[in-house]
Amino acid sequence: MQVVNSNIQNLVSNLGQGVSFPNAQRNYSVYNEQRTSELVNLGEQALPYIDSFLKQAWSEEQVTDSLQVLDKMLDRGVKGIDKMYPTIAKFNDVTSPNVQVLLAGIYRKTLVPDAFGPLNKMLIRQTLTPNSPYFDPTEEIGGAIMEYLTNQSKINSVYVNR
Repeated sequence: MQVVNSNIQNLVSNLGQGVSFPNAQRNYSVYNEQRTSELVNLGEQALPYIDSFLKQAWSEEQVTDSLQVLDKMLDRGVKGIDKMYPTIAKFNDVTSPNVQVLLAGIYRKTLVPDAFGPLNKMLIRQTLTPNSPYFDPTEEIGGAIMEYLTNQSKINSVYVNR
């Protein structure tokens, strides 16, 4: 078991290395897909390590790499990422469009109730002062907000139709 833990720790400690952000030739970020795949395959086992890493992450590369791993884990059905909201929420006010898009994707999939307000704040900020020349963050942020509204509408219709 110790070998697995040191392997997870090694993978997580390298998050942020090799990240390439969008540019004039490419409107998306590039990550180390092998490391991402290994962490995604470890699933819930890796979450405490990623949570701890995010609590001390200081660079945009570290944050975005960690968030994109969590986003891919959600696609794979890994449970428990919604419980990481207190850690992830510290990035809600970051103005980086790269961070905002990843947060919006995670919030769209977890539907953590506390994230609805920050998503609206991100959308307003991006609308008033857009800061990404290579892609439109409002598309993902707005989509996440729509997912919240759709989900809430479904919940309300259940109560009305009873």
